[in-house]
Amino acid sequence: MTLPATAALLVTLAALFSYLNYRFVHLPGTIGMMLIALCLSAGILALGKLGIPLDALARQALSAVDFHQTLMAGMLSFLLFGGALQTNLDTLAEQKLQVGFLAFVGVLLSTALVGLGMHYALAAAGQPIPLVWCLAFGALISPTDPVAVLAIVRAVGAPKSLEMKIAGESLFNDGVGIVLFVEIVSIATGQGVPSATGAALFFAREALGGIAFGLALGYVGYRLLRSVDDYEVEVLITVALVMGGYAAATALGVSGPISIVVAGLLIGSHGRRFAMSQRTRERLDDFWELVDSILNAVLFVLIGLEMLLLPFDASDLLPALLAIPIVLLARFVSVVLPAWMPFLHAWFDRRTGSVLAWGGLRGGIAVALALALPPTPHRQTLIAMTYACVVFSILVQGLTIGPMVRAWSRRRESATREERDA
Repeated sequence: MTLPATAALLVTLAALFSYLNYRFVHLPGTIGMMLIALCLSAGILALGKLGIPLDALARQALSAVDFHQTLMAGMLSFLLFGGALQTNLDTLAEQKLQVGFLAFVGVLLSTALVGLGMHYALAAAGQPIPLVWCLAFGALISPTDPVAVLAIVRAVGAPKSLEMKIAGESLFNDGVGIVLFVEIVSIATGQGVPSATGAALFFAREALGGIAFGLALGYVGYRLLRSVDDYEVEVLITVALVMGGYAAATALGVSGPISIVVAGLLIGSHGRRFAMSQRTRERLDDFWELVDSILNAVLFVLIGLEMLLLPFDASDLLPALLAIPIVLLARFVSVVLPAWMPFLHAWFDRRTGSVLAWGGLRGGIAVALALALPPTPHRQTLIAMTYACVVFSILVQGLTIGPMVRAWSRRRESATREERDA
């Protein structure tokens, strides 16, 4: 099957699953579509075992899609820009310490905890994996996925202060995680030198360079938008900014995701306020909301269907089951830690930390990075561990974060009333 035909099939399935979820399943859109896709994949695999070769046809269709390239070099830049465009930069700036800690220190700490935890747990279970590959798994699974987070957290009606922490962290920490993942894999394959100085320089070039390039990109876009008053031209400018900016960042050797997020934040705040008419703002928001909805639907369907292509084995079941609690524990420790830090504890009480920890969803980026792992005897196990964590995150955490956020809001309101009455 050709790539255009496969794309047509994925969009058709996304529309069908969206309809079925809306009419019959009644789950949050992205979760419902992924669940239906998972059920379809399981059904196709079961029919294959019974001698009905639908699994071979499905694999042939999906093999035309390189999941890593489709997401990382195609969809991700649009999804990140659309998310950043709707994020209030002033509110985000008020919480820069919290977001910065979660996005940078939190990812580093979680990577170390997951890597060490999986290394020793698998060794105790008789299925050892070298520490460096466990750390690579920690790097790809520790960042929260902005696509999954923004699609679900906003749907549950989280208070703005909490939403900003979760959304702000997710917009930046995937870029940090990607940089960390690339560095660890280069060391594991012998292409990099395990030097603290070298790793710090690489990280600074990718992350800080991405911030600097994103500011420059956003400023150029802002000046172009301010010089015209035609919504068609301005929408086209933002599309070019995303596609050209991501490609240029990659060519320059800086983080494309971080660059696009920074540019999106600048356009969404100063660009929206000073460079656009009311009509342009409305049309621009409508366009990017539509792009975001379509790409989200296709991505979550693709995650569910990807089960048909993943090389699972019975021996991978135990590592996959061990990975889920270890990743959750590492997330909890890395998020709740600020509650004990003098300069952050005022903004991170333990209840908020618990909501942040449970609301840290994983999604397509983790799967894409796992599929990008080089050939190694442990690659299949690492992919199974990743997929198990992603499915658990979206289905279990995604379905329960809403009630948890509402309970958190009620407790906050009750505490506020008690303080006011006192």
